[in-house]
Amino acid sequence: MTKAEKLQNNYINREISWLQFNARVLQEAADKNVPLIERLRFLGIFSNNLDEFFKVRYATVKRIVEAGKVAKNILGGIKAQELLEEITQIVIVQQSESLEILSNIENELEKENIFIIKENEISEDQHNFVKQYFIQKVSPALVTIILNDQVDLPNLKDSAAYLAVKMVLNNTDQYQFALVEITKSMDRFVVLPEKDGKSYIIMLDDLLRYCLHDIFNIFDYDSISAHMIKITRDGELDFESDLSKSFIAKISDSVKDRQIGEPVRFVYDKTIDQETLRYLMSKMGIDSHDSIIPGGRYHNRRDYMGFPSLGRTDLLYDKIEPLPVKGLSLEDSIFDSVSKKDYLQYAPYHTFSYVVKFLREAALDPKVRTIKITIYRLAEISHVASSLINAAKNGKKVTVSIEIQARFDEQANIDYAEQMEHEGINLIFGVQGLKVHSKMCVIEREENKKLKRYGFISTGNFNESTAKIYTDFTLFTSDQKILKDINKVFSFFEFNYKIYRYKHIITSPHYTQSAFFKLIDTEIQNVKAGKPAYIRLKMNSLSSFNMVDKLYEASRAGVKIQMIVRGICCLIPGVKGMSENIEVISIVDKFLEHTRLFIFCNNNNPKVYISSADWMTRNIENRVEVSCPIYSEDIKQELIDTFDISWSDNIKARLLNEDQKNEYRKSGRIKVRSQFATYNYYLNKLKE
Repeated sequence: MTKAEKLQNNYINREISWLQFNARVLQEAADKNVPLIERLRFLGIFSNNLDEFFKVRYATVKRIVEAGKVAKNILGGIKAQELLEEITQIVIVQQSESLEILSNIENELEKENIFIIKENEISEDQHNFVKQYFIQKVSPALVTIILNDQVDLPNLKDSAAYLAVKMVLNNTDQYQFALVEITKSMDRFVVLPEKDGKSYIIMLDDLLRYCLHDIFNIFDYDSISAHMIKITRDGELDFESDLSKSFIAKISDSVKDRQIGEPVRFVYDKTIDQETLRYLMSKMGIDSHDSIIPGGRYHNRRDYMGFPSLGRTDLLYDKIEPLPVKGLSLEDSIFDSVSKKDYLQYAPYHTFSYVVKFLREAALDPKVRTIKITIYRLAEISHVASSLINAAKNGKKVTVSIEIQARFDEQANIDYAEQMEHEGINLIFGVQGLKVHSKMCVIEREENKKLKRYGFISTGNFNESTAKIYTDFTLFTSDQKILKDINKVFSFFEFNYKIYRYKHIITSPHYTQSAFFKLIDTEIQNVKAGKPAYIRLKMNSLSSFNMVDKLYEASRAGVKIQMIVRGICCLIPGVKGMSENIEVISIVDKFLEHTRLFIFCNNNNPKVYISSADWMTRNIENRVEVSCPIYSEDIKQELIDTFDISWSDNIKARLLNEDQKNEYRKSGRIKVRSQFATYNYYLNKLKE
């Protein structure tokens, strides 16, 4: 067996696995047990995910093709050109399914007296409202591009939707083509006045179709038609070598260049006439290497994530009230509480306010000398950032390692970096060749004429917005052993020619693989010695072939392995002689599962870690990541309990296997929906 054949037989290609994850998101849109408007929003998430996939992963494979590289080892034994073709075929099927799901949802909405109408369904009563809306809100912001053979087509914006307009000119056999941009600055859904208890919504696209004559009345045409198109561009950042430019300036310029990157996907309304399609493809330079996908009447269905609620709370998930962390009060000093014991915050079940409170308290406390923190993605209006600025204004020495290469958040992070720099915060822009993806903070406070460290380590970003929908652990601690190690990571940021040794935490890029290999080896040795052995892992993605092979080795030795993987999983479980002792599930539900939790039996004395790192090659080799051990027995048990709850899910858990059919797991007499059960677990802890 060749190495390529071995790769193809032992692993699922990561791109194909990712598309199967997005199929699980689409399942949520199709699930009639999910509230109706939430189903529409899942359809938006599916579309948004697909946009990012084409900008990044498809674009990467396309680059491999254009460079003439074989790269089978990277792609899991599949030739790059074959992979592009397979991706396109899968996406065409998924797009077709999504259109059918959308049609079903719209029918269900009509039963709820919510009508999404088209331009030919606008009534006389609605005519004046639509025209006035167009004149006052749409027309002033409209971007219209007239096309002709003499002028090159301007670069179309990445992932923006356009109406491709064709006018048949009067008394001629000539056509006039134009493009109308669906601008992101305007709401995609226009809510029309209610009538007789019925709600009416029109897509901005259809409102534009209704007003085409108002846009093109200077042309003498016999007929006019409009069909939607969208182009997705390569989202990779290319850096200049200009030494006179600052790092921020290079990133900023590269983000702007992304808007004119190479096209990697062209989606069009399948009812568009061939003449218009050929003309547009010729003008845009679309060729056979690009993914050309026929779609429906509307693109950018990611906008459904913002579908108006119309006051219909009965068609939405019930809002949950984030719970307090037991024993940790927002009204008392966080420092006093954390000095006595560790605490675990599990967002969104717990309120994220503890992170902000800790930083605000540090900003005001005269005893606090320094604050060091890593930033990957911030909320649009960030209380975390304002707390750090507040601390700098109060004379604290604040150091922020901000990752301005956080994909698609580069510009937002640049804006915050410039604001922080202006306020005197010491900024560190990561480490050359590595992204800083770790989530950690160390605060030094003077107590009894000595510096004592406090801090927090998390699996997710310090972002108030995503903390409402992403599940993430944050450990608050004053454990000096752990925080001494964390402080060394900040030293590495500033003096990265030095490689530090860590006694407690596990870090990438130097130690993650070897440290987890050692933990897995312990389980292998224990099972061979007849001792208890198991491995329980929860993460977003598993694509490192080295880590997969090590888990296969543990399985062959007899170690029982349970894995909860939300997204990509290149490992194939349940294969005799290779992975029969491995089970894998994926949970997609109301919240986005984002925690990384690693549990090793260790002869019934479990070693437990929370981490910023998935088991992907990039997290292990190309990023700064931190996996933090849990030493508090109470928190260790709490984390094991939450894993047990997730593992027992038989409503939203899908089985991951070689078939990749995303079948729902049906097991047990008692129905368990883990996200709801987790909330109840913490509710009950408060009552104890």
